[in-house]
This record gives sequence, C-alpha cells and structure tokens, in this order.
Amino acid sequence: MYTLSETATDPAAARLAEQENRADVIAGVDLKDQPEDVAGILIDLAQRETKTFSVQFAQKLIGTIKQTTRLHKEPLKSAGFRVLRAPDVPSVLVELGYVSNKEDLQSLSSDGWRDRTAKSMAAAIDGYFATHLAGARAGSN
Repeated sequence: MYTLSETATDPAAARLAEQENRADVIAGVDLKDQPEDVAGILIDLAQRETKTFSVQFAQKLIGTIKQTTRLHKEPLKSAGFRVLRAPDVPSVLVELGYVSNKEDLQSLSSDGWRDRTAKSMAAAIDGYFATHLAGARAGSN
C-alpha cells in the first residue's frame, strides 16, 4: 500500500504536480483566481489533512486485507506517485503482486483469490468511509 510522500521523486514531478493541483478545485473552491501564496496555503492545508486520512485508510485496508491475502512484511509505504496527489480525497495505491513472480502470478490468475481480495478491499472501503462520512454528518448538525 502506498500513500503520498512529502517529497516528490524529482523536481519536474514537483513542478507538474504543483501546476495541476493549482488548477484543480479543492472541496468546491476554484483556486485559479486566487493569489499564488493564498492558493498554495489552501492546497497545503487540504493536502496535509488528506495525507492523514490516506494513512488511516491504508492502515484500515491493511488490517482487513491481511485476513485474506498474503502481504509484504512491511506493507505500508509512501512515495510521490501522481495518482496519490488528490488534495481533497484520501488516496492509496494498492500493489497486489508482480506478474514476474511465479507465486504472485498464480494468485493474480486465480478467480477465487481475486474475489476474496476484492471483497476484503471493498469491506475496508465501506468500513472506513461509513465511519468518516457518519462523523462528517454528525459534525454538521
């Protein structure tokens, strides 16, 4: 499981992510017309909170999926993958195996393994978001 890293993999990736993030709408707020420093602060605040949620979700996912699937000895990692850069949505990249590994390929090719793995991931997603969405609704009253 990968979550977003504090540092980008290279300067070009950092610049690209910054440009793309600035053009995005964060929690319904369009930042295109905001001064650069204000937009940067708002993006940073949103990303900090989202990173925390992403790690919490990854831990929930690991706890659930390890009941049905063999995991790496240290399953929680972080890196600057672009797909994890959503500033306002918890994001986790799940690596299920390598087709170059005979045992992984056998698992990946198994209907039963894929079904069990998908069901455990869905249960983790449902469990995490049911708790967080319920908390958000309770706090808004």
